[in-house]
Amino acid sequence: MNAIKRILGILWIAVGLYAGYYLFVEQALPKFGTGKPEDLIPAGIYTVILCPLIVGSLLTFGYYSLKGEYDLEG
Repeated sequence: MNAIKRILGILWIAVGLYAGYYLFVEQALPKFGTGKPEDLIPAGIYTVILCPLIVGSLLTFGYYSLKGEYDLEG
């Protein structure tokens, strides 16, 4: 079971990287490109608040899973 948790750590890191790519490249950049105020506010929220929060937490979870912090002892 501990080996599965470590393998899933790689999956969480991959999901975190993809989420960062998706939020920034697919969601925020097109909204910045329009220049309309109603698009700039969500783009700023995606870039400044959501992207670091989501990516940071998924990468941290995956890192700790790879390190074995969630392994069962005994």
